[in-house]
Amino acid sequence: MPQGIYLIKDEGVFVAMTEQPYDSEDLLQGILDKYPLLLAGDQINSESPRQWLSLARERGVPDSLDGSDRFSVDNLFVDQDGIITLVEVKRSTDTRLRREVVAQMLDYAAYGVLYWKAEEIRSQFERRCQEANLDPEQEIMEKLGISEIDQFWQNVSDNLETGKIRMLFVADQVPNELKRIVEFLNGQMKAEVLAIEIKQYVGEGHQTLVPRVVGQTTKAQVIKGGNVPKRKWDEKIFFEELEARRGSNDAAIARKIFEWVNSNGFRVAYGGGQRDGSLFAQYDYDNIPYWTFAMWTSGSIEMQFQWMRTQPAFGSESKRFELLDKLNAIPGISLPPDRINRRPSFRLELLRDEAVLDRFLAVVKWMVEEIKNAGSRAT
Repeated sequence: MPQGIYLIKDEGVFVAMTEQPYDSEDLLQGILDKYPLLLAGDQINSESPRQWLSLARERGVPDSLDGSDRFSVDNLFVDQDGIITLVEVKRSTDTRLRREVVAQMLDYAAYGVLYWKAEEIRSQFERRCQEANLDPEQEIMEKLGISEIDQFWQNVSDNLETGKIRMLFVADQVPNELKRIVEFLNGQMKAEVLAIEIKQYVGEGHQTLVPRVVGQTTKAQVIKGGNVPKRKWDEKIFFEELEARRGSNDAAIARKIFEWVNSNGFRVAYGGGQRDGSLFAQYDYDNIPYWTFAMWTSGSIEMQFQWMRTQPAFGSESKRFELLDKLNAIPGISLPPDRINRRPSFRLELLRDEAVLDRFLAVVKWMVEEIKNAGSRAT
């Protein structure tokens, strides 16, 4: 029996809203593409809610290397940890919302893991953004809170290679048979398998959508490491993680930079990433925090051009180009000119030679002088 929910509007107007099926699967696919929050990331992981970036609708799946697409998954998303998420949408009136849809999804997942490449997924996403006049890096930063873009796509590649993906069945009503299958698969597979029921309620021109995750068991959450407490980064944890991931050489370079920063009046701040730790070197002058660069546990240094352009010292494009030229004069560093409004990065290992490291620190010292000079001119 259809359920109802009730809306009390301004001045106490009471609106009874009744449950109604969606007119088409295509409509629900479009709603998910536009409003990914309906995938209930907070229910999937309450301690670290999943954030979603929509990659494509009707994403093709080949059945051989360099072959043509044989299947297509309804919606393709990725979360902040670079986990590709396949979504298959069905209405409750579709009799295939049982065994057949599960077989379809397993086909998509098996061939997708085998033949999808992160580089190709990235290229398709960037083309999609360009067609919509969107900046792909800005989309990733805003939707997922990710700032190191190349590392994010490397995480996507790593997850695909190891079969770490997520499969979501979405419907207005999930039948018990599908729920039991999902619970079984989620408990047995490395991949996360869940169903999401998104009921639609309408009444007097209003529409309300209510998502609910189905098929999640406590045992499966434990096995897959779900609901892991958020990580709080500090000096000790940052350097331990950096050394574990990139080795003692990169950690030693970062430690030298960290000590130089501390002895030259910088303020150190740590990012809040779940997977990748970041250490930001900020220089405060006249009560203004100036962003300069960040170090990441993935083994890179990221120049904060995006934030510099909003501040006096490097607000002009010509000044950022001057900084870019100084950085590119350092052996091994080659930052593209089209990144002066973004956050380009280079590997820590390029600074392994003491003389090269000194040249980088000399550029940072020059940045400080430019910040002071800009502050003096402003007063």
